Amino acid sequence: MKESKKKWLSFALVGALAASSISVSAINKVEAKEKNPKTEQAKNVIMLVMDGSSDNVSTIARWYKGESLALDSILTGAVRTYSAESAITDSAPAATALATGNKSNSGYIGVLPSLVTTPGVEAVAKEDAFKPVANVLEGAKLQGKATGIISTSEIQHATPAGFSSHVTSRKNYDDIAEQQVYQNIDVVLGGGYQSLKETRKDGEDLLKVIEEKGYDYVSNRNELLSSTSEKLWGSFAPSALAYDFDRQILKSDEPTIAEMTEKAIDTLSKDKDGFFLMVEGSKIDWAAHANDPIGMLSDFLAFDDAVAEALEFAEKDGETLVIALTDHGNSGITIGNVNTDSTYDTTPVSAYINPLKEAKMTVEGALSLLKKDKSNLVEVAESYGLTNITDQELEALKKSENLGKTLVQLLSTRANIGFTTGGHTGDDVFLYSYGPANPTGLVENTDLAHLMARSMGFSLGDLTNELFVNATVEFEKLGYTTKIDVADEKNPVFVAEGKNTIITIPENKNIVYVQNKQSKNTKTHVVNSVAVYNDKQFFISKEMLKLSK
Repeated sequence: MKESKKKWLSFALVGALAASSISVSAINKVEAKEKNPKTEQAKNVIMLVMDGSSDNVSTIARWYKGESLALDSILTGAVRTYSAESAITDSAPAATALATGNKSNSGYIGVLPSLVTTPGVEAVAKEDAFKPVANVLEGAKLQGKATGIISTSEIQHATPAGFSSHVTSRKNYDDIAEQQVYQNIDVVLGGGYQSLKETRKDGEDLLKVIEEKGYDYVSNRNELLSSTSEKLWGSFAPSALAYDFDRQILKSDEPTIAEMTEKAIDTLSKDKDGFFLMVEGSKIDWAAHANDPIGMLSDFLAFDDAVAEALEFAEKDGETLVIALTDHGNSGITIGNVNTDSTYDTTPVSAYINPLKEAKMTVEGALSLLKKDKSNLVEVAESYGLTNITDQELEALKKSENLGKTLVQLLSTRANIGFTTGGHTGDDVFLYSYGPANPTGLVENTDLAHLMARSMGFSLGDLTNELFVNATVEFEKLGYTTKIDVADEKNPVFVAEGKNTIITIPENKNIVYVQNKQSKNTKTHVVNSVAVYNDKQFFISKEMLKLSK
């Protein structure tokens, strides 16, 4: 166990005892499979999130593949996905629910809601709005476990952010990226390297910090697979990675989500205390927003390969809890549309699947090949599956003001696939799980966070009380004069001045500076959690507070 982890052992034991009283509603424990004896504890937890998928996508993918999915063998129930304010959630409060066990508002990451209108959701005191709440990754880390996050989008996107940061807006990539770097996560793999330096507004060079923290920073598939480091940071694209179908043609130097998952498990499982890993297949959601059935298929099947990697490890290990789900539905995709109003009961599977199999690329990939003069329009359409294009289809493409939208509409018509919206949907979604204490039945998304925490031996409520106290209130109780210095609005700092010392704590970092007023000497302390500023209040851990004594 690492030295920094040992100092949290006493807290871990307290959390383990407190966890025995956690109530996880609607979760029934079932007899585990032969290699996973029924138990409340899991040494390792792997959560896999197929962002914005829908249950119909799994059906289409199974027909497309022509055989069972890895997910099929671990289907155990369903999940309710609503937020604190809506029947239809945004990815940010969905991630917050899955990671912290708290419902929240649209756009909020790892903080409590400011508005609660959904029946059955407990109201939040006005003074607690926007307060950060602890997540399962932070808890696993303080238990001495190795931790990791993977995403096929920017690693700063809503879902990975929900398991690694606390901000009032999911768009605040600067703060999200900085918190992720200073959280000291062992393995971070995905896109988004531009948010580490290039597009930052605060002048921070997080690439330099990553190097100083001892990570092996890798930027392509070969570097990832050949790394032997126990600390890995992989950034494989400036923003999101390519769709899997497109990756094979255009971005072969990017790793697959299955390869990232396998590498992360190999790396994290070296920690004798166990590990927590969150894996997101991000762009199923993006394809759903675009009503692109090929993009949805592409990254659903790639995600299913990642699930297979997790299950292969869990079956051999016997101490690993695997949970997979989508955070919300998207697009209302249906097998059948207006074409099948009167023929649905006689339309063969081939009428839905064969047109989809003609596509070699997603609509995003196909459009990337389009020349400025559109002289290769037919070839682009063919790469998207519109082979033997009709005169009517070609005319529609030539007249289109939104070529991507027209392409997906034409292919979906051919494949008899319907869509009800270009946005999220409020349906309950499938729950997949395997291993110790695996959940079954119809559950709330928030239940899963508490179950994962309990299986790893801690309470999320206790953890929040340990990691996020109001700095102003607590330091003033100790006789300090305090202020939140926003002279540099991109780099706020909390300052507490006492009789003999001045304590300075920058936002988003795990660093505390303690200056002796007489000697002018300043000591730098590195702790196990990050400070969070929600634009009104500064929140710090009790470990940071103890440095004042």
